[in-house]
Amino acid sequence: MDIIDKVSDSIIEASTNLSQDKRHALESAIENEVNENARWALKQILENYEVSQKSKFPLCDDTGIPHVIIELGKNREITSELISQINEGIYQGLNRLPARPMAVKGNSIERIEQSQGLFDDPGLMKPASFLIDNSQNPDTLNVHFLLQGGGPEIRAKTYRVYHKRSFDTVINEAIEWLKESLKLLGCTPSIPAIGIGRTHYEASSLMLKSMVYGNLDLQSKEEKYVSHKLNETNIGPLGFGGNTTVLGTFIKIGNQRASGVRIVSVRPSCFVEPRKSTVRL
Repeated sequence: MDIIDKVSDSIIEASTNLSQDKRHALESAIENEVNENARWALKQILENYEVSQKSKFPLCDDTGIPHVIIELGKNREITSELISQINEGIYQGLNRLPARPMAVKGNSIERIEQSQGLFDDPGLMKPASFLIDNSQNPDTLNVHFLLQGGGPEIRAKTYRVYHKRSFDTVINEAIEWLKESLKLLGCTPSIPAIGIGRTHYEASSLMLKSMVYGNLDLQSKEEKYVSHKLNETNIGPLGFGGNTTVLGTFIKIGNQRASGVRIVSVRPSCFVEPRKSTVRL
């Protein structure tokens, strides 16, 4: 199988597959949920995943914008041919899925105004600019895919926090942002993603990498703390109440600089996210 086929299959996998750590988290939430309506909602969410995985049909009508993170070791390299193959694989995958046509026609102003309508071709939903990440393993070349939906994008936030030399100050500010956004999200339980860095670009990149590398079976003390605080809100699955507002949390903290602020990027993912997959080359 060539790289284009692998990428195409990976796009379909991201949109339709239930990872093992997420299955474990959902099953545990169903077992421990105290609210009857919330437990019913969680069971329906798990069933939706199982149907999607079996039928290879998208988990959500909002099939998302592809984001690509290339994890690269020092003994490997990226060629222009590989970039072209990734782009073609994404195009074919979105058409095979099929994704929802969402690409907007027109010039830069017309695209903002959405005045010329949409392309019928799902594959014309171009991926966001690729992100390159260093790998400690010198022989690694992994291409990770995230399909990012519109609902969490609307509720996401990237902003500065005056840290006052306290991690608690920074993380509690992020928790307050999430409490407000999760009330409005609708598609809970969430797996919120948090990136903390030096610039808006870096914080957003760290947030994306937290989704790629995060594992609900291996939660840090800080991730557990955020989940605990958010589950105290009683928002619950689909807003039904209960103790399962989030299934877990992903946090990635990058380099920092001497400054009074930290830049924090927060994404209140909906229950189908993170939709992710990996091609290992």
